[in-house]
This record gives sequence, C-alpha cells and structure tokens, in this order.
Amino acid sequence: MRTRMTVVLGLIVAMFASGWAGSAAVATPPVTLSSDFVTDEAGVLSSGELDAANARLDDLAAADGGDLYVVFVDEFTDPADSVDWTDQVAADNGLGADQYLIAVAIDAGQYAISADASGPLSDSQIDAVVQAMENGLRASDWDGAVIAAADAFPGQGGQAGDAGGFLGILIALVIVAIVVVVIVLIVRSRKKKKDAARPTVPDPNDPYASVSDDDLEKQAGSALVQADDAITSSRQEVGFAVAQYGEDSTAAFTQVVEAAQAKIAEAFALKQQIDDEVPDTAEQRRAWHIQIIQLCDAADDLLDENVEAFEELRKLEAEAPQALERLTARRAAAQQALATAPAALAALSQNYDAAALSTVAENPAQAQQRLSLADSEMAEASQLIAAGKNGEAAFAIRTAEAAVQQSEELTAAVTSLGANLSAVEEQARALIADLEADLAAAAAMPDSEAQLAPLIARTRTNIDSAQASLQAAQRNPQQTLETLDSANTQIDAALGQAREASAVAQRAQRMLQQRLAQAQAQISAANDFITTRRGAIGATARTRLAEANAAYSEAVANQQADPALATERATRAASLAGEAISYAQSEVSSFNSGGWGGGGWSGGSSSGWGGGSGGGSGLGGDILGGILGGLLSGGGSSRSSGGGWSGGSSWRSSGSSRSSRPSSFGGSRSSGRSGGRSRGGRF
Repeated sequence: MRTRMTVVLGLIVAMFASGWAGSAAVATPPVTLSSDFVTDEAGVLSSGELDAANARLDDLAAADGGDLYVVFVDEFTDPADSVDWTDQVAADNGLGADQYLIAVAIDAGQYAISADASGPLSDSQIDAVVQAMENGLRASDWDGAVIAAADAFPGQGGQAGDAGGFLGILIALVIVAIVVVVIVLIVRSRKKKKDAARPTVPDPNDPYASVSDDDLEKQAGSALVQADDAITSSRQEVGFAVAQYGEDSTAAFTQVVEAAQAKIAEAFALKQQIDDEVPDTAEQRRAWHIQIIQLCDAADDLLDENVEAFEELRKLEAEAPQALERLTARRAAAQQALATAPAALAALSQNYDAAALSTVAENPAQAQQRLSLADSEMAEASQLIAAGKNGEAAFAIRTAEAAVQQSEELTAAVTSLGANLSAVEEQARALIADLEADLAAAAAMPDSEAQLAPLIARTRTNIDSAQASLQAAQRNPQQTLETLDSANTQIDAALGQAREASAVAQRAQRMLQQRLAQAQAQISAANDFITTRRGAIGATARTRLAEANAAYSEAVANQQADPALATERATRAASLAGEAISYAQSEVSSFNSGGWGGGGWSGGSSSGWGGGSGGGSGLGGDILGGILGGLLSGGGSSRSSGGGWSGGSSWRSSGSSRSSRPSSFGGSRSSGRSGGRSRGGRF
C-alpha cells in the first residue's frame, strides 16, 4: 500500500465571487473518479470547459509529463481535512506513484494536491504546480486553473517545435553546468571534511543544542513559511472585520497583525543575510536560524493572544440582541450590589483609619461611574441593533460588559478588604500570643538580665502598643502587624540558638503562615486597586505587583522544603505589594488632578466620548478603568458566554464568520503540519 504524506502549505483565505456566499454547500465524501482526467462533482464547468481541461491533461499524459487528475466538489467530508480527503480519493482509486490528484472544494475555498512520496516530481516542482493554479482558483477560473497546473509540470512551459534547432546549444550548456556542479561539490566536500575535523563543544545556552545545523535550517524555513501564511490569513480576516465593525472597533487587531508582520520582516531579513553571496561561518548561520525560529514564534504568540477576543467579537455579533438582554439583567444586579457599598464602607470607617481603607475609599463612586458608562454604551447598542447594525452593536456591548464587570469588582473589593483586615487582626493577635511566649522563654534564660533585658523591654512596649491599637476605634491592623513583625524578628534572633530544632521548625511555620497571610492581604488590596484603575496606572506599580505575586508564589512553593526562604519571600511579597499600592495611589492622584475638561484629552467615538470630571461617566472613567484600552488586547469583561481576551487556539481553527466561512485569524502553529510531499491550502 502506498504512502502519501501531507503538510498544509498555506491558509490563504480569500472570498469567492458573490455567488459563492449565496450558494448552499453540499458535503462530499471521497468520490470515484470518472474515466476522464477531470471529475466535476460540483458542476462548475461547462461542457466546453470540461472538454478543454481534459484535452490539456491528455496532452500532458501523451507528452510523458505525468498523469494529473482533478476533481471538483462542494466541500470535503469524511474526512473534512483537505489533504486527508485527497489522499483518500487517490488511494481508493488506485493512483500510482507517477499519478497526481488535485482536489478543489468550491464552497469551502480549499484545495489539495496528493503526491506519492516516491513520485517523480520534487518538492519544488509540486510547489510550482500548486502556485500556478492559485490565481485561477481565486478568480473562479476553474478550467484555467487546471490548464495552469498542467503547464507547470516539468517540460510543459513552451512548445517543442523549435527544440531541435537548439539541441546543440542545450547539450553544451548541460556539459558546462555539470562541470560547475562537480567543482562546487568538490569544494563543499573539502569544506565539510575540514569542519568535521574540528572538535565541537555543545553550547549550554543553545536551546536547540540537540538539533543538527541542517535540521535547524529546515525548521527555520518551515517556521517562516507558516508564520507568513498565518499573517496573510489574519490580515485578510482583519480586513473583513474592519468592513464589518469599523476601524475603531478593530484597531487593536490591526496593530497586532502589524506587530507580527514586523517580526516576520526581521526574520526574512536574516534569511536573506544567510542566503546572500557574503560567506558566513557555521556559528553565524546557526545563530541566525535560531533567531528566525524565535521571531516566528513571537509573531505566532502575538496573533494567538487575541484569538479568543476575535472569535468572541464575531460570536457576539451573531447574538447581539440576546447578549444585550443578558447584560441588562447583569447591570441591574450590579446596581443592587453597589447600593450596599457606601454603608459597608461607612461601617469599616468606624473601625479602621483612612490609611487602612485608602485602596477602596473611592470605590462606590468609581463603580457608579462605570455603570453610567455601561448605560450609554447599552443605549447605543440598542439603537444599532434596531438599525440592523449588529457588528457595530457588538463592540458597544463589549464596552458595556467591561464597565459592568469593573463596577462589580469595585463593589466586591469593599467587602473583601473588610475580610482581609479582619484576617490581619487575627494574625496580629496570634503574633502577640507568640511574643508573650517568647518573653517568658527569654525571662527564664540565665543570661536574660545581662543580654536580653533591653530586648525584653522593647518587646513588651511593642506588645502593649499593639494591643492598644487593636482596641482603638480608628485602627490600622496592617501597620500594627508590621510593628509586631519587627519585634518578633528581633526576639527570634536572640532566642534562636536556645530553642530546640523541633520548636524552631514549628515556630518558623507559624511565622511563615503569618507572613503569607499578610502578603496575601497586601497583594489582594493592590490587585483590586490597580485592576479597576489601570487606565491611570503605569508600569512601576504593575511591576511591583507582578514581583509581589512571583515572590508570594515562591514562598508558597517552598513553605515545606525551605521555610526560611519561604518566609523571606513572603516578607518581600508584602513589601512589594505595599510599594505597588503607594505608586498606584500616587499615579491615580495625578490622573484625577489633571481633570478631563480642559487638559489635553479630547476625541470622539460612536460611544459619545466627551469632557467631564473624573467622578462622572464617559471618557474619564473609561480611561481610568482601562476599559477601551484593554478591550482588544487582554483587558475586558468576564462575559456571560465565557469568553476572554487571552491567546489559545489558532485564529483559523474554530471561528465563525459572517456566513459559513471559517475564521483563519491567528498564529500558524495550531494548524500547520510539517514534512511530506502532498500539499493543501485555501484560495
């Protein structure tokens, strides 16, 4: 049984002629080929076109150029993959190694060529056949595509009538070419022997140390082709989206594709540098091939990070009225929850001072601002749906969803802060109990009078002060816990040598849990504050929070194996989270003092952006919350349909379009295969 290996050559998505969109697709399982070279199951060829195509393929076979069979169907099914379907037809119809089959799915916009692994055509010759037919397929010139494919077979590029007159010249050219090839092979052979004689040491920094130079070159070439095809497909999908949703709604997608294109352009420049006439060392070529692969991976990542967002926008368009109805109910629930926030904040203010509540003090007002923004977007979406503009309505709904989501988060942060502060108070009381035990242990030591007396006195003062603070009407539990932590560190250092190993380990675990709780509370407060005000917060606060999260994760991971390290990381996490809050509050303060009425921010949109203060609805809250800025690049709502703004599957693998056209917006790695001699793609 013969083997036909497959690889996706490219996904070049293009719309058919207007008749394609209106016709109903007919699923077609693998077919039996007719007695002629062309089998037209889709009925796209007239009798004259069918005769012309068969005549050209007859000439190809008679000229000993090869046997080429072509089949036209509506869609590929059982299997649905174009190359698998084509190979199945070739196998079912008993095609030989020197016989080739091109299958074209008219409604699906797909094609594939089945080529036996041992067939006479080389990979480059098969590529030439595929490329020759693509223009005809895009133009719905079906018989022209068949004839162009036949013309691309070796020896079919021109007429043979004058061949005899040039036979002598041709023979001479062949002899010269053979001599040149022999010389080049000798030179290369000597160079390879010289390179092989050199001792090679694997580079520990080489991520492809186990891959040979030749295989690495092949990987780089394959990555370039697949990434370039992915960008082409994604660019075309963005073009469709721009026409459907407008430039404002899809600007971020356009920027993503342009950024990916810039990386691929850099990769192509490196490939040209490798291929030019300037000699390069083996080390240089290897380094450049690695860089090409990494650039292609980075381009894929850029595309794939916005897959779900792109598909969600299309899905939201299809169900815009239902999505608006769901959002209306969610917005009402958010308003009810918000109504309880001022009272909850007032209750907290009776027990805690302003510094302890600084991260949520403005949350009720900010939450109401987000709901006002949602109201304006929902009203616009309703008008657009009534006008039949579901594509534009989808973007307004997404903006409103993000605003409602942030309002919910701002409201919930008030309650969660109260719980966090209560937890910190409990940790402070537990730490006081530990310190009391430490004081008793220190007092019982023989040398307590001489060496530990000053420390015992300071610790007693700190304990008494902390107990008073925890009883105060306006208290700051976080500050109290920090003071106790400092005292605990000092007395632990003094008592550490005296305690037995088991007691030290237990003590370290208790202290670690206290530090972890403190760090978690600080991180939670910082995350709530930054997330809901990210439009005004720059990189410094975000960096501190990211580092705090990393330190906290490291502390949790090491709490059993290395409690000392875990405690140090938890302490650092709490410190970094505190710095994140400080930076974020400073930047929000600067943002609010700038105002929105006369300070250099202006613009307009379908949403009705305009001037206003930070406390009202519109552009101020929109930018402060980072809603529009984050919608298309990772920020946004937690939508009721479960979507998000994160990378995942290929943009071409599962999306829906305005009709039945499959989405092809995304990176290349999720759908591309490598190796083999069969080819497939879209036109």
